[in-house]
Amino acid sequence: MNGPNPRFDFRAPVPPLEELGAVHFVAIGGSGMSGVARVMLARGCRVSGSDAKESPVLAALAAEGADVHVGHDAALLEGVDTVVISSAIRESNVELAAARERGLRVLHRAQALASTMAGSRRVAVAGANGKTTTTSMLTVALQHCGADPSFAAGGELARHGTNAHWGTGDVFVAEADESDGSFLVYRPSVAVVTNVQPDHLDFYGDFEHVQQAYAEFADSLEAGGLLVACHDDAGSLALAERARERGARVLTYGWSPEADVVLADAVARGMMSRATITGPDGEARSLRVNIPGRHNLLNAAAAWTAAVEGLGQDPTRVLDGLFGFTGTRRRFEPKGWAAGVTVVDDYAHNPGKVAAVVQTGAALVSDGGRLVVVFQPHLYSRTRDFAREFAQALAPADVVVLMEVYGAREDPVPGVSSQLVADALRAVRPDADVRVVPSWSAVAGVVAAMVRERDLVLTVGAGDVTMVGPEILRALGGS
Repeated sequence: MNGPNPRFDFRAPVPPLEELGAVHFVAIGGSGMSGVARVMLARGCRVSGSDAKESPVLAALAAEGADVHVGHDAALLEGVDTVVISSAIRESNVELAAARERGLRVLHRAQALASTMAGSRRVAVAGANGKTTTTSMLTVALQHCGADPSFAAGGELARHGTNAHWGTGDVFVAEADESDGSFLVYRPSVAVVTNVQPDHLDFYGDFEHVQQAYAEFADSLEAGGLLVACHDDAGSLALAERARERGARVLTYGWSPEADVVLADAVARGMMSRATITGPDGEARSLRVNIPGRHNLLNAAAAWTAAVEGLGQDPTRVLDGLFGFTGTRRRFEPKGWAAGVTVVDDYAHNPGKVAAVVQTGAALVSDGGRLVVVFQPHLYSRTRDFAREFAQALAPADVVVLMEVYGAREDPVPGVSSQLVADALRAVRPDADVRVVPSWSAVAGVVAAMVRERDLVLTVGAGDVTMVGPEILRALGGS
């Protein structure tokens, strides 16, 4: 595609919420779509939606007042004024085709979300890795400060059990998706960029176009806004330097002593991580989070910088709020224990995310235990483009079980399968214990038969691999 998105103009002003009328969501059960629907319901909009199958999300939305249906049907557009879709919805979808034919307003979900944000101080969190966790951390920290922000994240906050909320405060925190260029729509007062890496090349074509999109995102800051960027990531640092040259207010964070907000002295104890954080005022403070991994300390530093330097919150109260953060669904989420084996699930689906979660898992294994990673590649294009990078990310694991590619919005590509990752892993690490299990239903049994006491099993990927963890636990005799 090489961006910008040919289906939507994300630089154009979005219509005010009061002009949208009755709003229908195609595939309302998706993580991004359901969050927008929740905010609109809270704002008093009439919301309907459809999805391919029943799910707990559909049941929850119905309980919140949405008119939800299983299956797609043009008849569902009766009385509808605005139709909301994601980039994954093809033009051939019967509801979208009917909306086009009838001349209804069609909005991307990011445009629909932006319409609910008018009048708020907008914080947009972007990046190839870490944006869901950073969005969630910032939200929880602001809640602890009494700000009651509105938020829309790509995953459910563990303590709150929801991915979106309309708050009473004047801040709106949104996870900004770069995958289709839609993050250009928000025009934030605070923009956070956790990293700029070559991803979503099925849309952008090459890394240069990815970088151009992030540059436009930084340029979309409102006058006087703040860009918070990771100093440790080369792409993010280059973006920060460019933004500074253009006169923007910029603060970087990271482990580098040259960052504006500096992390140091990392300590890991089980599922807790701790470091010292020193802000622009020169005062060193203790940063603690109840989730493992140096990457999560970086995410917390981004949230702290945005809350304190961008939104004027008290530094100590923000730190207390971050310590109270209990995680996000599918971000290193413990699923249970059985027969002395621990099972954890994570949404990681690009090489950077997979590397971070595997390294975190490897650091937690001790006393003769092994790290067993069940990885489901996501998208044929990503598997083709990054097979070697995935292999390098998986290499620290003791055992790797590869499921078949989860195609999501893509059709199968001849010659592209999880075997590409297996071959690359054996090339990177010839002694690797890697097993390809194409049958979804066979995976739990294969894993249960190989694990032993003290092993840590990570189920990793953005597809239906998330359902494998409970099956493994049941196969091990858990409840």
